[in-house]
Amino acid sequence: MLLDLSEEHKEHLAFLPQVDSAVVAEFGRIAVEFLRRGSNPKIYEGAASKKGGGTALKTARRRKLSVSSDTVQHGVEGLIHLLTESSKLMISELDFQDSVFVLGFSEELNKLLLQLYLDNRKEIRTILSELAPDLPSYHSLEWRLDVQVCKTSSLSPPPIFLPTVSM
Repeated sequence: MLLDLSEEHKEHLAFLPQVDSAVVAEFGRIAVEFLRRGSNPKIYEGAASKKGGGTALKTARRRKLSVSSDTVQHGVEGLIHLLTESSKLMISELDFQDSVFVLGFSEELNKLLLQLYLDNRKEIRTILSELAPDLPSYHSLEWRLDVQVCKTSSLSPPPIFLPTVSM
């Protein structure tokens, strides 16, 4: 089963081939973190702006992008959609590779996305199951039917039947 991504999601994911594989891996980490804890706009702003001084950070964090925070946010959201839909449908490795191949990414990026999917699909399914609302359901299906067969009461007058005769 192949994923059917909308044009909007394809546009969001089109940003990924323009960056280094370490940055894509960092986006994957941010995407899983987003599912765990929710959105954090500071992460997008920090990844988007250039950093003036050099501090000893991880390679993916040290390498800042010179794009808008909206572009980074759309890239991460596209990755979130790809991972959640794949995990929700429990697609196989081959189907995931075929779904990503359609996007026209490089072989290295396809392998990175596959590894990201395989490493996180169980956790993503767990997170999605926790987020699903509890639908109302019946706990006991015992039914009781009350029918009034006859009523005798001194307060109600007995019915009067009047026959009509026609000639």
